[in-house]
Amino acid sequence: MTKIVIIDDHQLFREGVKRILDFEKSFEVVAEGEDGTEVVDLVEKYKPNVIIMDINMPTMNGVEATRQLMQKYPDSKVIILSIHDDENYVTHALKTGASGYLLKEMDADALIEAVKVVADGGSYLHPKVTHNLVNEYRRLVSEESLTEHSSFHHVEIRRPLHLLTRRECEVLQLLADGKSNRGIGEALFISEKTVKNHVSNILQKMNVNDRTQAVVVAIKNGWVEVR
Repeated sequence: MTKIVIIDDHQLFREGVKRILDFEKSFEVVAEGEDGTEVVDLVEKYKPNVIIMDINMPTMNGVEATRQLMQKYPDSKVIILSIHDDENYVTHALKTGASGYLLKEMDADALIEAVKVVADGGSYLHPKVTHNLVNEYRRLVSEESLTEHSSFHHVEIRRPLHLLTRRECEVLQLLADGKSNRGIGEALFISEKTVKNHVSNILQKMNVNDRTQAVVVAIKNGWVEVR
């Protein structure tokens, strides 16, 4: 059983998240809080597997609360909820120790998948967030390339057909585009279940823990276009 603590200062949103999680039989919401100041006490009392925490709260925000929690309980697994998709918010949250970053526009499947991935020791970023980080990575690589007086105007894309099937290459490209499982399914006219199977196969073949790592590795190797 995955024990979960939810911390968000908006009761209605908190109740909505709890209702979604209650549909998953392997999840149990053991406690709720309204501010980041409560997180350490709640973790001490309930020993949750995953903490889902809002980034914007009145007394102590989610990032600062995560930082303080990690100082005392460094193995804690925190998923930050936010309305901000700017890479500065994301990188700040990850640097303090968060294992996941979800936008509040997420769908129920993304929330459930994120909790499962993080509970298993992985990391999970909202697809839009992943896309923004990829664009920032591309910008940095571009600047570095220009500094070295090399051309970045044309990058030859080499699909990893030695490793992945053609369909898996298509799914990997759409992951780099920031598509959710649903979005990938709609683009390729396949079911979300089939998409999940493809993503699982991609992670296993690439020997990475999550979608974000897969995208970063793919970009470094020139396997996907950043568009």
